[in-house]
Amino acid sequence: MTELDSGEPTAHETQSEAGRRAHANRRNFMRKVFFASGATAVATMGGAGAWAALADATTTASADPSAVPSGAPSGGPGGGAGGPGNQSITEDFFGLTTDGKRVDDLFTIHSTGVRTAPVIAAANAFLAGLSDTQKASTQFTVHSTEWRLWSNVDSYARQGVSLADLSDDQKALGTALLKSALSADGLETTEKIRKINQAAGEAIGNTDSFNEDAYYWTVMGTPSATEPWGFQFDGHHLVINYFVLGDQVVMSPCFWGSEPTSMEIDGETVTVCHEEVVAGLAFINSLSAAQQAVAIESSTKSNESMAAGAFSDNAVQEYTGIRGNALTAAQRTKLLGIVQVFAGRARADVAKVTLAEVRKHVDDTYVTWAGGTGDDDAFYVRVHSPVVWIEVDCQAPGPLAGAYGATQGSGATQKHVHSVVRTPNGNDYGKELLRQHYLTSPHHR
Repeated sequence: MTELDSGEPTAHETQSEAGRRAHANRRNFMRKVFFASGATAVATMGGAGAWAALADATTTASADPSAVPSGAPSGGPGGGAGGPGNQSITEDFFGLTTDGKRVDDLFTIHSTGVRTAPVIAAANAFLAGLSDTQKASTQFTVHSTEWRLWSNVDSYARQGVSLADLSDDQKALGTALLKSALSADGLETTEKIRKINQAAGEAIGNTDSFNEDAYYWTVMGTPSATEPWGFQFDGHHLVINYFVLGDQVVMSPCFWGSEPTSMEIDGETVTVCHEEVVAGLAFINSLSAAQQAVAIESSTKSNESMAAGAFSDNAVQEYTGIRGNALTAAQRTKLLGIVQVFAGRARADVAKVTLAEVRKHVDDTYVTWAGGTGDDDAFYVRVHSPVVWIEVDCQAPGPLAGAYGATQGSGATQKHVHSVVRTPNGNDYGKELLRQHYLTSPHHR
């Protein structure tokens, strides 16, 4: 398997691919910066097999063994509005924590009963449908930093192969891969996000930046029933990270968003990212006045509140808000309803496993709110437990404001929603399972 070739584009390459390759040196430099301090993360993994887990991707042996994980990376604020100028990886992966210390023994390698054969077959078919050149720029090692180099912004320079570079048959193979991994609702959500992105780009006369094909595929590792692997689908307002090990799946971090969230397209009203808004409001309005006083940290909503967006893999955030053990059974159901929106975008068997894990920790799940509680009010909600992190953030109008008659930078609105789903304590991208696999598998020792 091949890391990205950063050589000069040939005469036969498309303009879009040539543009991406123009950014390759910058991206590879970011990798080198990252790996310059990479020994710390490997040391926390322990064992020779764990070191081997990162050996292929390491580009330099120099490291500071005294380095410790920090809070949000230096690449911008925790939310990661994510402008190209403030995105970088300069630290080892550690994962979201409440105090810079991971909780141990939350994630183990075990049988879940999830059927991963369909997604393995679909991924292999997708790769087989690519040309050698496309495959060389799409497939990375399972421990590559490419996992972490995602962004929700439109202008970010991405790796992999874009939908614009694929034939109709190749696009169909990619859609089949998404269909094998996602539920019907999850697949519909991805399609609606892309559809609105295209229509909004047309509305403001900028389809170069905003269109339905500026979404990129990368595959990490080789699809396998026994060895770890995964894929990433990455573009404006839509990022899916999907890790597979045996019958275990970790679908995080995932970013779902849209601007606007509802738009008339070809005579049809297309609405997306509404379920999370409805679920959030249903929860907060199920609380008593006394409970709301605990959950609501601010009655006003800033233009951007997200704390763990792109390039915030190591954000440190203490628990705040109302705790699950202070809720009634009905209120807990409302809380789990927020989780269900996002878990339900994966296949049903994967969603079932995720929800069961979240339920185990519902007493230690905290919900924090900012903003209004009315049907049309902008708000921010964070669901935070040892095993799940969800943020739903109604943001100010952004670059697509003109598509719905808004003014960029004015007050936060339900017309522009960002949400992110993560697995705290080191298991984003399935990294804790990957660590355990390399430590315990005899052929890696």
